[in-house]
Amino acid sequence: MRHGDKVNNLGRKKEHRQAMLSNMAASLIIHKRITTTLAKAKVLRPYVEPLINRAKNDSTHNRRIVFTYLQDKKAVSELFREISQKIANRPGGYTRILKIGQRAGDNADMAIIELVDYNINMLEAAPEAKEKATRRRRGTAKKKTTAVKHADEPKAGAPAETPKAETVAPEAGTENKQE
Repeated sequence: MRHGDKVNNLGRKKEHRQAMLSNMAASLIIHKRITTTLAKAKVLRPYVEPLINRAKNDSTHNRRIVFTYLQDKKAVSELFREISQKIANRPGGYTRILKIGQRAGDNADMAIIELVDYNINMLEAAPEAKEKATRRRRGTAKKKTTAVKHADEPKAGAPAETPKAETVAPEAGTENKQE
């Protein structure tokens, strides 16, 4: 029985799971965004975020620890050179998971996991906050002032009179003659 076991094993043995997460984390760091299943994305997030957090302090010790997880020199260099500069002021939450529907073959839930500071579309849309339009009730003071009716205004229940269009007879000399 697996009482209290909260680890999603993803149907794999430990060594296979660790190798898969290492490869996915390296791909995420290099490409800034990857498409995978929702279950794998949810397992990848707690795996990769502590590594990104370590990149804030560029030391030999931190580089070696991150390398033991990633096993990819290119990914470690990218993480400590570029990504650490962008996330320097962010206190956490370096990744975002976006659900994109089901996979055609087996109907598995698919998701995109991406680094938050690298999605240009969402970064541009964030500052433009639309002003909230509120609907307000009319106060009782305004109702009392508009209650006075003018003599030339029609009553509330009576239909408004529309001016009738006058028919103009054509002038005698302007008829069209057909030959």
